[in-house]
Parts: sequence; structure tokens; C-alpha cells
Amino acid sequence: MIFMPTHLAGAWVVDLERREDDRGFFARAWCRREFESKGLDTRLVQCSISRTERRGTLRGMHWQAEPHAEVKLVRCTRGAIWDEIIDLRPDSPTYTRHFGLELSAENGRALYIPEGFAHGFVTLAEDTDVLYQMSEFYEPAAARGVRWNDPVFGIAWPVTEPILHERDASYRDFAPEPTA
Repeated sequence: MIFMPTHLAGAWVVDLERREDDRGFFARAWCRREFESKGLDTRLVQCSISRTERRGTLRGMHWQAEPHAEVKLVRCTRGAIWDEIIDLRPDSPTYTRHFGLELSAENGRALYIPEGFAHGFVTLAEDTDVLYQMSEFYEPAAARGVRWNDPVFGIAWPVTEPILHERDASYRDFAPEPTA
């Protein structure tokens, strides 16, 4: 695997290191030793898959509150998404900054998302599957969200009128914590 740090503290892009031959390719998608060597959290308690049928569907921006905060490793295994994360850790030097990139079945990239980040994506293709590996069990009472187009973050999504679930459409604006 090839690890590339993003401009957000603790968030990484993880590329496949493909070994190709006439059959196709083989690549390691997860290795505890390699993640540990970068100082990344290697707990893995749950994996989930989402299927989104329609291009232009936006899911996000979601996170789990303490004490259920989770690390996520997100990979698109079918189709393509524009994936976004926001650093919501008040003590972080990159607080309220965001990072986005395309994840697709073709490019094989994954995004490592630390605790305290909101996460969301918009589908760029029909019938898109996303695989999530998580460090904590999903706890519905800890689920939180912020509006996908909140001007505090200034995310330039590749769609202007996404298909939204009622829950995602109803999130309020983010209220940043005051700085000292």
C-alpha cells in the first residue's frame, strides 16, 4: 500500500500497490503492520457496505459523537464517488477545514478518516458501492451530522442539486466552538 498524507492532520489517502500480470492485478487493501507503521489506528470491529443506485445522491456529512467516535477506512468498490471529510476536532490545527477526492472501483483508492471527522460523499455513477471499515460499532444515539453545503466549510461539491435523504437535508448549520 502507498500512504499519502492529506493537508488535514491525521487523514490519509491509501493507494493500492498493484502487482499486475496477464490475469489482472493483486493488491493488499489492508495490513495491520503497514497501518501501525504510520501510527494509524488499526482497530477493526465492523465493516459495512452501502449501495447507491442513482448518480448525484449525496450521503453526509456524518460522524459519531464521543464515546463512540470512530476511525473509518472508506473505499469505493463499484462505480465512483466524490468523498469529503471535515476536521471537527476543536484542538486540531486543521479545525473546520475539508478535504475531498474521487474514490472509484477503477482507482482503488481508500481514505483513512480519523476520529472527530465528518464524512460524506456524492455518487458520480449509477449503482455505486462503498465499503466502510470502522474502529467502533455503530451507535444510533451517537449519530451526528452537519449540512452538506454549510458555508462555514465551503465545500465545492461536483453537483449543485444532489439527491438527499430527509435526514441529510434537515441538518442545521455548524456552530464552530470559540477559540481562546
